[in-house]
Amino acid sequence: MQTERTTHLWDADAARDYDTPGTGMFAPEVLGPTVARLAGLAGEGAALEFAVGTGRVAVPLAERGVPVHGIESSPAMVERLRAKVDAATVPVAVGDMATTVVPGEFTLVYLVYNTISNLLTQAEQVECFRNAARHLRPGGRFVVELGVPELRRLPPGRDATVWGVEPGYLGLDTYDTVHQLLVSHHFRFDETRRARLFRTPHRYVWPAELDLMAQLAGFALEDRHADWAGAEFTADSPSHVSVYRLPPTP
Repeated sequence: MQTERTTHLWDADAARDYDTPGTGMFAPEVLGPTVARLAGLAGEGAALEFAVGTGRVAVPLAERGVPVHGIESSPAMVERLRAKVDAATVPVAVGDMATTVVPGEFTLVYLVYNTISNLLTQAEQVECFRNAARHLRPGGRFVVELGVPELRRLPPGRDATVWGVEPGYLGLDTYDTVHQLLVSHHFRFDETRRARLFRTPHRYVWPAELDLMAQLAGFALEDRHADWAGAEFTADSPSHVSVYRLPPTP
């Protein structure tokens, strides 16, 4: 099951290293527009985050007055979240985001930072859309942030790309194009001969396939931008923020 895979990956060590306050995906210029856009989409209703993790987005969204609930498969990640806010502030159900149901009705369900790709089959990804739909009131929205597959960077005969080179860090992806899978490899090292490796498997999804998944669950694409600030999505955009909406009446 996806829950077992994710729990194994996101253990206590991974959860401890996940937060990078003020940098990376926690940088104000990244997190600020994300939270502002989600708060606007939630309106006067409540929001549900699939794969809430350590609360990178849920905590500041709740601080803006939006009631936020979460679903998370990793108890270790939830434990880190609980060091920031209590269960009354951000309630969390431990379970699979494709099947776990929480009580309540929401105006917004959201999935950020490529997390839908952690579901490794098309069937699981479709069920994720259906699970979002069952939590939303009529007219509610499902927001997905996802990278665009970088197959144009994959030379003929090669099955890997290097996408991150920084002091003490190297990131690369290996591809299985037959099964639409990739594995992200994160190497961290210092001046010694030792390095730490963390790997995460993903099923990559093209925007058009994502739109069809949404249609199967009863959604229609409302808009798509290149980032949370609303930049135009183009053929060269490395990622997208897609907003899907249910019909306003059942």
